[in-house]
Amino acid sequence: MIDWRSEARLREERIAAGHACADGKVVPATRAVELLEAVLRPGDRVCLEGDNQKQADCLARALAACDSSKVHDLHMVQSGIVLPEHLDVFETGIARRLDYSYSGPQGARIARMLYGGQIELGAVHTYLELFARYFVDLTPNVALIAGVSADREGNLYTGPNTEDTPTVVEATAFKNGVVIAQVNEIVDHVPRIDIPGDRIDFVVAADRPFYVEPLFTRDPAAMTETQVLMAMMAIKGIYAEYGIRRLNHGIGFGTAAIELLLPTYGERLGLKGRIATHWALNPHPTLIPAIESGWVQQVHCFGSEVGMDRYIRARPDIFFTGRDGSLRSNRAFCQTAGLYACDLFIGSTLQIDLMGHSSTVTQNRVAGFGGAPNMGSDPHGRRHPSDTWMKAGREAQVTGDPMLMRGRKLVVQLVETFGDKLVPTFVERLDAMELARKTGLELAPVMIYADDVTHIVTEEGIANLLLCRDADEREQAIRGVAGYTEIGRGRDRAKVEDLRARGIVRRPEDLGIEPLDADRALLAAKSIKDLVHWSGGLYEPPAKFRNW
Repeated sequence: MIDWRSEARLREERIAAGHACADGKVVPATRAVELLEAVLRPGDRVCLEGDNQKQADCLARALAACDSSKVHDLHMVQSGIVLPEHLDVFETGIARRLDYSYSGPQGARIARMLYGGQIELGAVHTYLELFARYFVDLTPNVALIAGVSADREGNLYTGPNTEDTPTVVEATAFKNGVVIAQVNEIVDHVPRIDIPGDRIDFVVAADRPFYVEPLFTRDPAAMTETQVLMAMMAIKGIYAEYGIRRLNHGIGFGTAAIELLLPTYGERLGLKGRIATHWALNPHPTLIPAIESGWVQQVHCFGSEVGMDRYIRARPDIFFTGRDGSLRSNRAFCQTAGLYACDLFIGSTLQIDLMGHSSTVTQNRVAGFGGAPNMGSDPHGRRHPSDTWMKAGREAQVTGDPMLMRGRKLVVQLVETFGDKLVPTFVERLDAMELARKTGLELAPVMIYADDVTHIVTEEGIANLLLCRDADEREQAIRGVAGYTEIGRGRDRAKVEDLRARGIVRRPEDLGIEPLDADRALLAAKSIKDLVHWSGGLYEPPAKFRNW
């Protein structure tokens, strides 16, 4: 006879074992290790919440401190490998297999551990891809999450950084899993119920507030005139020409420069109200001048940003806030918005090959790519038109019945030809290919595939890949903006000049931009202090960004 309740019974056993450490649902931080050793089973799939910002760090430390004779061979299925403890568990044998999306500051260590065979890698996913697999074949047995506060019934207030929490809890709680939340404080009444208490099994009162990384803060003082020039080309040569209103920006200094040029250079071009009005974007502080100048009409966020809470509360017409006034972010919703509702994604990368494939994986660093492949891909499921989408589609497709023509999402790589330490961005072959060969991966960790990329912008100019009609034209267009890298020096000058005559390669002067005009004076704010002034004192930057 088939046992239809085996998972439910195992869950009841886990809960009963965990209650030995709890007062109702509440567990003190000092007993968190004991709780995890009671609830976890060898080989469990475990989601330890953490992405590129918010971290369930108290529970991460507790997991790393578990006795590996009791807790071992876990399969970690988590968005981010960000904290040292996330990798410590693989060194001690507590965890064995890993599926993840982003590794940021742990990128170098994860590369060493992957090459050293200390981690059995499933795949490097996009955020949405990993979320999807939570509901199919990577459903967590136990989820370890983070919130701002909870009451004794387990009702959870996540605060502005809701992020991955609803998705993780939904998948775990409704499939016989156990959900353990760390919170900054236990309160009588939470300001807003983001997760109902019947989905939370245990609440750990953390020893300190959970860690949040101010990942989306870019100091205008660090922006260069090269980045200003590239931003001017993007605004005039892409944003204005395609009339881009619905968009997502990456987190680099180049896109931050674009945000700071909207109220100055964009205003001069007469583009206010015509571009950059609706965003799927974290609350970037560099967007404050554009918001205050009336450029921005609406922003939906993946997560929040340290120091932006008071500003967001004061601008409810712009941001999605709850009845309590605080931001309600949601990574899954915003990724979906970026995938289907935005007409443009513009971001950066570490390597681009001759066809336009890109990756953030290098020989010494496996950074993952978070949501960039979702933002930076052309979704074939889209069915609603926009002028931008249709114009890009017409450029890409010149034959066939117009009524059957698909539009195209614009996917733009904004990169300098040489990156940090003068390492060339353009390469013959991605390092990701070598990683796949050495570690036995069937699929190289490519961030954005070439067929999704529509434009590449460097300090040399813009390559419009939509207009290329064969592989040779595409290669020469990429070489044509690759500057003095080996790839750039290998260009066929006659072919590149022909592409330039056809508008496929465009130099600053072709756009009517004088490079000497690319001055930092164009930035609407030139320092973090300027951003504070633009916000009317509502933006409260983290201490590491204050120099006054």
